[in-house]
Amino acid sequence: MKRRSLSLHLLLPLILVSLSWMMISIEGHAQHYLGKEKVTHLHFFYHDTLSGDNPSAVLVAQPNGTKVGNGNPGRFGEVYAINDPLTETPDPNSKVVGYAQGLYVSARPKELLLVFVVDFGFTSGEFNGSSISVVSRNPVLETDRELPVVGGRGKFRMARGFANLHTLFLSLTSGDAVVEHNITVFHYE
Repeated sequence: MKRRSLSLHLLLPLILVSLSWMMISIEGHAQHYLGKEKVTHLHFFYHDTLSGDNPSAVLVAQPNGTKVGNGNPGRFGEVYAINDPLTETPDPNSKVVGYAQGLYVSARPKELLLVFVVDFGFTSGEFNGSSISVVSRNPVLETDRELPVVGGRGKFRMARGFANLHTLFLSLTSGDAVVEHNITVFHYE
């Protein structure tokens, strides 16, 4: 028994050193194929509109046995598909720089909490054709909150980071909202 634990005791450092060299090798290959890691800061405004004749978010599913929602997310189990414009300023008529496309689900029975699965696709400027992905719980009643960036494409390949959100406007009657986004993205171009 002692002999077996002694050999494992001697092998463990060797295994750890081998794994360390393997990780260094993988990182070297990643740098070779992906280039140098960059940091980008993004700032834009997200307009989520459920009201009116041309909404950018629509109810697509709801729990069985419930009546049709009033367009205000928050009833547990409701799912909304979104195609929300991203603009340079809080004014909805300012320049559109992209769209938030995806869905959100009301995920708490007695409180407004959304699970957010969204791709922020950029349609102009330096990042035209690129996008970042955010997947997280989104406690929308908190004025300030942070959501993780979990991926990206194009110029945001291998993205990771965080999005600081600040709600400028939220109507609990209609569900319409304007949210400022300050995002820090680590990526390879």
